[in-house]
Amino acid sequence: MPSLQVNTAVRSSSVSQGFSQTRPYVIAVSSGKGGVGKTHVVINLAIEIQRRGLRVLVLDADLGLSSVPVLLGFAPDYDLSHVLLGTRSMREVMIQGPEGILIVPGSSGVQELTALTDEQQLRLLCEAEELEEDFDVVLIDTCAGISSNVIFFNLVSQDNLVVIHPEPASLVDAFALMKVLAIQHGRKKFKLILNGAFDEQEGKRIMDRLAAIAQRFLQVSVTCLGVIPHDAYLRKSTRVQRAVVDLHPEAASSRSFRQLAAKLLESAPKDHLTGSLHMFWRRTRGESGPALSAV
Repeated sequence: MPSLQVNTAVRSSSVSQGFSQTRPYVIAVSSGKGGVGKTHVVINLAIEIQRRGLRVLVLDADLGLSSVPVLLGFAPDYDLSHVLLGTRSMREVMIQGPEGILIVPGSSGVQELTALTDEQQLRLLCEAEELEEDFDVVLIDTCAGISSNVIFFNLVSQDNLVVIHPEPASLVDAFALMKVLAIQHGRKKFKLILNGAFDEQEGKRIMDRLAAIAQRFLQVSVTCLGVIPHDAYLRKSTRVQRAVVDLHPEAASSRSFRQLAAKLLESAPKDHLTGSLHMFWRRTRGESGPALSAV
């Protein structure tokens, strides 16, 4: 699959005007538990944000069991493992997805990348910084859980979005993820999306309860963005490796993704365009770690 040139054409959408600076809005999308539909959320949000006139990059940061290409029916020749090995640049491994979103595929079955070294982290961020002026929004699809990779990608993002499911295990594990990020790493703001609700009002109550518990015991601010309903069209889209907002734009889940994309952009931190990914990395390391020349 050939490498892609990033489209840097001037955008005219009114939505894009607030994101016309040189630094992208970087959002880590995580979940405490696997199987909650996190990657579906990333893909569909990316498409809806792109449709609003913004340039979107999806960074598939599951470096052990990548799923973004699988859900979209892609078989990329290169992925992040080649970037970390130094044989390809991030620009060279990008592939184009629906509506023109660009995707950096993660790796699959590469166990040694499930816990990145400091040098690998810095290499990745240096590569990402080369693309910062080419994108308005970067969605990082982390793996589930509280591994060192998950923490790293959350700490270099301006926003931390946690995807939950109504089942109790998902809620417990989501709280554990927020607890680690809040207590051990000082993160004080989170956003929640509940996926797979059979009843919207019940889904909102579940999300509000988790937010209230986190606010009480972790002293954090939690913004509940909304609920994605349990939708047969979403499952049908998965079987044919298409995004539901692309294949069934009028489905209930597609309508939810459009609303969530709007809320996510509206709730973006006002200072998200300041600094750089490398600066965030240095901040998380307490100004320590390998210098740029070490990569």
